[in-house]
Amino acid sequence: MEIGGVENEGLIRFDWDEEIGYPGAMLVTNYNHSSKFFLKSITLHIPYWGNIHFNCNSWIQPKNYVHHRIFFLNKAYLPDQTPRVLQKYREDELVKMRGDGKQKRQSWENIYDYDVYNDISDPDSNSTNNRPILGGSREYPYPRRGRTGRPRSRKDDRYETEPFIEDIYVPSDERFSDLKESDFVFHQVKSAYRFMKGDQFGWRTDEEFAREMLAGANPMIIRRLQEFPPTSKLDPNVYGDQTSKITKEHIINSLDGLTVDQAIAKNKLYILDHHDLVIPYLKRINATSRKTYATRTVLFLKQDGTLKPLAVELSLPHPQGYELGAISRTLLPHQVKVGEALWQLAKAYVSVNDSGHHQLVSHWLNTHAVIEPFVIATNRQLSVLHPIHKLLVPHFRYTMKINSLARANLINANGIVEKTQYPSKYSMEMSLFAYRSWNFTQQALPADLIQRGVAIEDSSAPHGLRLLIADYPYAVDGLDIWAAIKTWVLEYCSLYYENDEMIRNDQELQSWWKEVRERGHEDKKDEPWWPRMESFEELINSCTIIIWISSALHAAVNFGQYPYGGFLPNRPSLSKRFLPEEGTSEYLELQSDPEKVFMKTITSELPEVDILNISTIQFLSTHSQDESYLGERSDPYWTFDQEALNAFERFKKRLAEIEIMIAERNQNFTLKNRVGRPMSMAYTLLLPTSKDGITMRGIPNSISI
Repeated sequence: MEIGGVENEGLIRFDWDEEIGYPGAMLVTNYNHSSKFFLKSITLHIPYWGNIHFNCNSWIQPKNYVHHRIFFLNKAYLPDQTPRVLQKYREDELVKMRGDGKQKRQSWENIYDYDVYNDISDPDSNSTNNRPILGGSREYPYPRRGRTGRPRSRKDDRYETEPFIEDIYVPSDERFSDLKESDFVFHQVKSAYRFMKGDQFGWRTDEEFAREMLAGANPMIIRRLQEFPPTSKLDPNVYGDQTSKITKEHIINSLDGLTVDQAIAKNKLYILDHHDLVIPYLKRINATSRKTYATRTVLFLKQDGTLKPLAVELSLPHPQGYELGAISRTLLPHQVKVGEALWQLAKAYVSVNDSGHHQLVSHWLNTHAVIEPFVIATNRQLSVLHPIHKLLVPHFRYTMKINSLARANLINANGIVEKTQYPSKYSMEMSLFAYRSWNFTQQALPADLIQRGVAIEDSSAPHGLRLLIADYPYAVDGLDIWAAIKTWVLEYCSLYYENDEMIRNDQELQSWWKEVRERGHEDKKDEPWWPRMESFEELINSCTIIIWISSALHAAVNFGQYPYGGFLPNRPSLSKRFLPEEGTSEYLELQSDPEKVFMKTITSELPEVDILNISTIQFLSTHSQDESYLGERSDPYWTFDQEALNAFERFKKRLAEIEIMIAERNQNFTLKNRVGRPMSMAYTLLLPTSKDGITMRGIPNSISI
């Protein structure tokens, strides 16, 4: 057990009557009326039977709050295989976990339920704090969060009142351990070491600008350009013609002798396209103190495997109405005088767009927000005895708690995200816009790579995919990790399901999947892409996606934030000035002092906002002391089933092999995207293990920061 951050092991002797039989569950009561404790596990040693293990990993509340907790033997049973004596306890415990959907939830309760995002602004506090409720409507679809039942706003009872940080309910088993709490509150960064090393001006190069699209903090946006000029998916009836104004003449002289059509046919053209996400909000964003553009960046794949930026398009909505399309300006690489200064600013606007997309979509929405419904549904519908519960629950550790703190501090009205990211008070609405096109099956790494056109199916290639950019560090390392996870999931699940009929007849599993779709992601419940959960293949793919999102995908988008963004000029998160127009005083200033103009453009009006941004990503990039990494379990006796333990050991061994492979790749200096010249920053974010602190490596099991 853990008390005050210190683990204690207790020894209790007791009389045992053989007539009791083999123990299948244990009731635990805390008779200390003033304090709770965290119970990790219980091991019974009984003659003839040896050690019998009970996984707990739960806070035990005082008896006057919770009479007792029940913990089951660490053996997995499908519902219809549960020993008869345990069946009622199994069913009753799930009923308790669901609660009644009423009243304010109390800190000692362990109840999981759903609600919309109606708690990130409070109409009672200030009219400037009003933000739309996310989720529950056709206009504002969003994943669900954990229900707290806090009192409603006096001015608008659709909203919950804004919480005090310490008053945010999460189920008691989702709360931090004392050690994690200590790290979270008091953690001091051990070193101000700047990861961006090598050539001190290397960050300014086109090579580094392009490399970070493949091996940076947000390497899952770039796609292959398959038609020219680039087009838009925005509704032309609302937004007019949003087709790119980049012409063939802009890029023809930079294609190594190819025509544009030939370059497309040879898979040589790529695009970083933030246009469609930004344009719908750009008028409102630019009406604040922020001033920016919607960007498209076209790149060429060179013979050495690196990408060369060819053009950056900066677009604004037509001043006379969205239906008239966009006003766009195309900038090309320049190496001298004011042309170079304009090009550096153009790349900065791209980085601003990419930073916002990274925080709001790639990071918050596509990992934190979309996984919380799975956490809730798993605890409501899958008994702790269920093998799929045992498979998934390590990948949910601390996620609800972290998300609740984000709603109070980061993504709330006037919170850190709104202060430090360019969309300002429209930040969460932009993540909602992205959720409209979110597709669960496309979160599988192979499906994502194929959908973006950067890989094609090829049975002769590793993992059945051939990358069209061979030196794509995120994809290369990610596919190895993905395959290892999928193999582990397949081997584990095959121990419990012999055929598809067993999947269809598993009532807990079916209830779980139905609730994920119809309540957790209710606003997308009618999408045709949802797996039906009627086959073994669907179970394997779905569980692999859930584990991938919770572990490797989150690691890839989270732990590079400070290494890449801690040096603000490399990855600015906002801009407050438009590109200087020729003939203006701003243009004259750009000619005389381009560095000054650059910094005035990408820094906040208040220096403390930039400090807040850097200190936040510094903290978010830090591993805690009690982190549990992919291939690890906090309890070595997490299951009684030896075959499952053997499969897990194979998984752990494979991850160790992958770590060696990644380290060897990072010593191959012909892989220029991976090694990071001129910045000397090898791609390490998907190395499975890490120590605590800021390490730019390590894949935690769960979204725990």
